[in-house]
Amino acid sequence: MTFSLRQAVLDDVPALERLIPESVRTLQSGDYTPEQMEAALGTVFGVDRQLIRDGTYFVVQDQGTIIACGGWSKRRTPFGSDHTPAKDDAMLDPAREAAKIRAFFVHPSHARRGIGTKLLDACEAASKAHGFTRLELTATVTGEHLYARHGFQATDRFEVPLTNGLGLPVVRMSKTLPKSL
Repeated sequence: MTFSLRQAVLDDVPALERLIPESVRTLQSGDYTPEQMEAALGTVFGVDRQLIRDGTYFVVQDQGTIIACGGWSKRRTPFGSDHTPAKDDAMLDPAREAAKIRAFFVHPSHARRGIGTKLLDACEAASKAHGFTRLELTATVTGEHLYARHGFQATDRFEVPLTNGLGLPVVRMSKTLPKSL
């Protein structure tokens, strides 16, 4: 199969709103309870239109169908959708701060085929082109393995409070970008 990667546009939002819950409910079911996943959908897991407007969010397509998404950010918001309580759209300073890797989701039928790596490579190259030398992210327990394989180090483990009173275990990770990509 041949996949194509491109910048996301606002017209992609309906497809992303279908992809994200399917990805979460299937691929994260081994690490989170149904109650955790459902409470996280819409706040922790969801579309952040600011990433799309900034041109820092990508989609991967297979024959015109969006099968994955993910991006990076030059803003302070560490994770979440348009509705996250952690929303902070202030700009980061590439000379002092790390770009944020954000919102990676893959359709279950396309998981473990290198698509996450393709997205991550695109994000690393784009953030470096914008002057960033370091990256940070907040990984799900499910996603931690992907990021660790690509040089990210766990720096903190914590729980994101959810609307139903539960917590969602996550891992803060960071990486220094190599001098040349």
